[in-house]
Amino acid sequence: MTTPSDIGPIGGLPPDQVIRAAGLVRDGRMISLAAVRYPGMPLFPGHPPFQVLNYRTPRGIRVTGAQPWGPVNDAGLGYMAEYVMATSHSGAHMDALAHMTVGDDMHWYGGGNADEHLTDFGPTHLDASRMPPFFTRGVLLDAAGHRGVDCLPKGAPIDATEMEAICAAQGVNVEPWDVVAIRTGYMGLWPDVERMAAHKTAGPDISAARWLLERRVVATGTDTETYEVQPAPDPGPTGNPQPVHTLLLIQNGIYIMESLDLEELARQHVYEFLFVALPVKIRGATGSMVDPVAVI
Repeated sequence: MTTPSDIGPIGGLPPDQVIRAAGLVRDGRMISLAAVRYPGMPLFPGHPPFQVLNYRTPRGIRVTGAQPWGPVNDAGLGYMAEYVMATSHSGAHMDALAHMTVGDDMHWYGGGNADEHLTDFGPTHLDASRMPPFFTRGVLLDAAGHRGVDCLPKGAPIDATEMEAICAAQGVNVEPWDVVAIRTGYMGLWPDVERMAAHKTAGPDISAARWLLERRVVATGTDTETYEVQPAPDPGPTGNPQPVHTLLLIQNGIYIMESLDLEELARQHVYEFLFVALPVKIRGATGSMVDPVAVI
């Protein structure tokens, strides 16, 4: 039996929470929370570029005389297949628990560490192959809308007090087992790289992360490439550039999503919904591209 310690708190998701989340669906409408991925798309600069390359085409099959089905093909049947070469952290994605490490031993959640669990083919402990499905209540906290702006300013922190104020203004509560999506407005600028650069990177600070932990969420995401505010206003005594990732992902097994497209949810003022995301189980990967949906 899966326990919370295996895959984070989401491992303890009770069946009645799944049933309760399904009951949030009233209209049967689905809103995508992911933008299109394409070669040249904006990405966090530490990641490799997203590429789609042809491997087989009808013309290539004909020119090379390939016979993928054998010699009989009087109908001239062809097909197309491609390589998708990309980081699993391309566009809307979810970090696996093995994504981030900290300390001299380079450890991550659940006892993983580089010396024991990192191979030439990726981590063996809590990699993307262990990522669970998410089918639970989702909550949107629209920070940009709350401030009355299209997009938060560059490096603007969202703290716990503001998270509380947004909940009050929107008439929602954050509860155990929730997935909380936080909108800065950044994806409203997509894919204009210059405009996006002028607004990097607002997001929750360490007080907001503690606020989420207190409410026992199982995952959280923003519409930016780094989730948390950058540079960190409070890197702590160790000078940690990403204290929010450290607290949520490494220390507590709370899954983090980035580059969510929250614009349509905000436009329709949808603050509570059924959240569905199905990570792709790839051994050795440190995350998964996801195309999550809000069902209302």
